[in-house]
Amino acid sequence: MSKQIQDAYIVATTRTPVAKRRGAFRNVRPDDMLAHVIRSVVAKAPGLDLHEIRDVIVGCAMPEAEQGMNVARIGLLLAGLPDTVPGITINRFCSSGVNAVADAAKAIQLGEADVMIGAGTESMTVMPQMMGNKVSMNPAVFERDENLAIAYGMGLTAECVATQYKVSREDQDAFALASHQKAVAAIAAGAFRDEITPYAVMDHLPDFATSTVRVAERLVDTDEGPRPESSLEALAKLRPVFAAKGSVTAGNSSQMSDGAAAVLLMSEAALKRYNLTPIACYRGYAVAGVPPEVMGIGPVEAIPRVLKQAGVAQDALDWVELNEAFAAQALAVIRTLGLDPAKVNPQGGAIALGHPLGATGAIRTATLMSAMQRDPKLKYGMVTMCIGTGMGAAGLFERV
Repeated sequence: MSKQIQDAYIVATTRTPVAKRRGAFRNVRPDDMLAHVIRSVVAKAPGLDLHEIRDVIVGCAMPEAEQGMNVARIGLLLAGLPDTVPGITINRFCSSGVNAVADAAKAIQLGEADVMIGAGTESMTVMPQMMGNKVSMNPAVFERDENLAIAYGMGLTAECVATQYKVSREDQDAFALASHQKAVAAIAAGAFRDEITPYAVMDHLPDFATSTVRVAERLVDTDEGPRPESSLEALAKLRPVFAAKGSVTAGNSSQMSDGAAAVLLMSEAALKRYNLTPIACYRGYAVAGVPPEVMGIGPVEAIPRVLKQAGVAQDALDWVELNEAFAAQALAVIRTLGLDPAKVNPQGGAIALGHPLGATGAIRTATLMSAMQRDPKLKYGMVTMCIGTGMGAAGLFERV
C-alpha cells in the first residue's frame, strides 16, 4: 500500500559565525563546530525527545582528516545526542549542506521519520589545499580533452564564465563591493543575530613569566569576512589570480572560511506532539549538471527545475540566497535567468560572508529562515549554488 507524501517543516535553525580561514576558528575542530550547532538547534525545541531523531545528515565537501571518520556520527555524539541516533556524512561539494537538509526533508515526506536534522560543517583551515587533504586525480582526466575541465581550478572556471557570458571586471568588482556593503549593513542592523549561536573559543597562551599556560576564553559572535573599508578603488588594484589577463581576483571571489549550521525538521504529527510552530515548509530540491569548465552556471539549470517540480513561478520568489562562489558566475546566473537583483542576497553573499564549502547550504538556509521569521511578507525563498565539476543545486522553501 502506497503512503501519502506528507509535508516536512523547518522548526529551527542555527549556525556558527563564519570565520576566515586561519581566523577565529583556526584552532577549532570541524566536529566540535558541528556538535555546537546540533546541541544548539535541538535546544530550540523544548521537550523534544532526542531518541525520536531518526537520523542526522551532515554535508561536508572534504570529509577527510579532522573531517573524516563519518563526521556526522562523531559530531552528534559529541553534542550529547543518544547513541541510538545514527548519522551520515554526504558530499556534493558546495551544495552538501542544503543537500543534507533536502535529504532529511525527504525522509519525513516519505513517512520514514518524524524528526530529522540536516546540517553542514567545514573547516577550510584544516585542509592544506582546496582539493582536499590528499589529491589523487584519475590520470584519464589528463589524457582526453573532454575530461580536462574536471581538473580546472574553480577560479579558472570563473574565468571561463566571465568570458563566455561577457561579465566585465568592473561589473565583478561592483558586485563584490555591494556584497560587502549589504553584509556590513546587515550586521549593523543585527539581522544575523538570531540565526547565530555564538561560539566560545578557548585559547591556550604561554605565560613565560610564570612558566604556565593561561587559558583565555573569547566569544565569537559575528561573521569575520565583511569589510567595511572595501571600495571600488581598492578592488580595482587587485591582480587576477587565475589567469594572467583575466578578471577574477581575490576581491571578487568567495572567501575561504570555517563554519557549521544545523536545521531541525519535523512532520506535522511531530509538530502537534511537541506543540511547536514551524518557520517554513520544504517544497523541493533539484540538482542539474552543466559542463565542468563553466560549473558556475549550474543554478541556471537547477532553479527552473525545482520551480517546475513545485509548480511555483520564478517571479514568486521573494528571497534568493545565491552562493557567490565568484562575482562572475553569480552575475551570469542572475542575468541569464532574469532574477531580480534586489531579491538576491539582500544581506550579502559569500564574497563578503565567506564560503565554508559543505556547510554553506545549511548556513544560508539558516539565513533564509531568519529572514522569513522577521518578515511575514516573504512567502517563497530559495537556497542555490553552483557545484564543482559542473553542477548546480536549488532548494525551495515556503513560509508558513
